[in-house]
Amino acid sequence: MKTALLIVDMQESIVRTKMDQKAIDHVSEYINHVANVLRSNNHVVVHVQDVEGMEGADPELYRVIPEIDVQDEDLILTKESSNAFWQTNLEQMLKSQGVELLIIAGFAAEECVLFTYQGAVERGFRPVMLQNGILSTHPDAVIGTYRDRHVISYSVVDYLMC
Repeated sequence: MKTALLIVDMQESIVRTKMDQKAIDHVSEYINHVANVLRSNNHVVVHVQDVEGMEGADPELYRVIPEIDVQDEDLILTKESSNAFWQTNLEQMLKSQGVELLIIAGFAAEECVLFTYQGAVERGFRPVMLQNGILSTHPDAVIGTYRDRHVISYSVVDYLMC
């Protein structure tokens, strides 16, 4: 089964001012591990960047934070709403790669991550949240997301890819 990792809104202007470095480093470690496992097994890594209201802004503000590894083969998608599927070509991008399972990680658990998860369900994908791979300024939102959605750990990803 073809798998994709969607890394949502891990950008300078979004994450850096809202989260402490310890939380960023912790989540980035899990995201990078899973991204490397998927890349090495010819699966898909997509960096989703929120550009809403960024017209004319310095591109450095919406670039992916340096703690997240971005490789040349990774796909980049820009969005202007909370759901990465809404008015973008994400669905077509994933279907053209044969993706069925979506691992979702990034910021913010109660908004863009959750709305993208729901968008994936509505389009017939099998989404899961990456355990230890999502952030929020509201810790209870992360706990609720893990409680109410399907979750996958990095060790299970390792197992599935071997």
